[in-house]
Amino acid sequence: MAEKNFTLVTEFLLIAFADCPEWALPLFLLFFSIYLITLLGNTGMIILIWVDHRLHTPMYFLLSHLSFMDICYSSVTVPQMMAVLLEHGTVLSYTRCVAQFFLFTFFGSIDCYLLALMAYDRYVAVCQPLLYVTIMTQKARLGFMAVVYIAGLFSALVRTVSAFTLSFCGTNEINFIFCDLPPLLKLTCGDSYTQEVVIIVFAIFVIPACMVVILVSYLFIILAIMQISSPGGRAKTFSTCASHLTTVSLFFGTLIFMYLRDNSGRSPQEDQVVAVFYTTMIPMLNPLIYSLRNKEVKEALRKILNRTKLS
Repeated sequence: MAEKNFTLVTEFLLIAFADCPEWALPLFLLFFSIYLITLLGNTGMIILIWVDHRLHTPMYFLLSHLSFMDICYSSVTVPQMMAVLLEHGTVLSYTRCVAQFFLFTFFGSIDCYLLALMAYDRYVAVCQPLLYVTIMTQKARLGFMAVVYIAGLFSALVRTVSAFTLSFCGTNEINFIFCDLPPLLKLTCGDSYTQEVVIIVFAIFVIPACMVVILVSYLFIILAIMQISSPGGRAKTFSTCASHLTTVSLFFGTLIFMYLRDNSGRSPQEDQVVAVFYTTMIPMLNPLIYSLRNKEVKEALRKILNRTKLS
């Protein structure tokens, strides 16, 4: 086996999409458009929830935090992605790579925990409607969110420390759109078994743990819906969960495909496509999913538009 160059890496060169430079400008314009829609859509959702008193409920309180996380989540990666395309490769210092990795993991982890909390909120609303107001009080919501942010911070710290106590040597080229775990692991040298085990075990804990909460919540929701005698009542009850189910399927589906599958035989191009989807498309789609499939949001938006026309 050929010896590896053990020159320690002090900076990283992102070279995503370097094989097709003719696509750089079209992709830059596409991602720029998606990023603008993401910012406008999620900011609009936060403002809509804030100004309309009918949306001052636990579900929309959690949704406003999800929209804020989507803005932060995409802002950590998409501008970097556009810089890589515009400059045909971007040099990142070691410190900047660590910061980007930490923030990406922090916001992504909070998204996971938020979606699990939103599933619990739907469970209480459907299965224990008489106790909903007493369980999901403002104090309880603030407590839940504090736990979510602390858990996200802890997840990001463990994952970042584990990843960057590894030694990186040889080439500093990352054929990816930002500093993420799969491409970084390809640059490691020396004994990285302990850190990789910590990273993998933590990933296996966070993603499936959130999915268990979601699946158990929806199992009880489905059982409760089946006990409703009226078909119209069943459809109306399930419609309150449809938007959340769509978001969960998109988000966790791509995370599982990216982080919990076998590394052997994976191509950089495949990983880049998946990464583009969950860093750009999902944050853009979330406000559209909740606005198009949610009667209360559509009515609130219609009310604001009518008020704007009258003024």
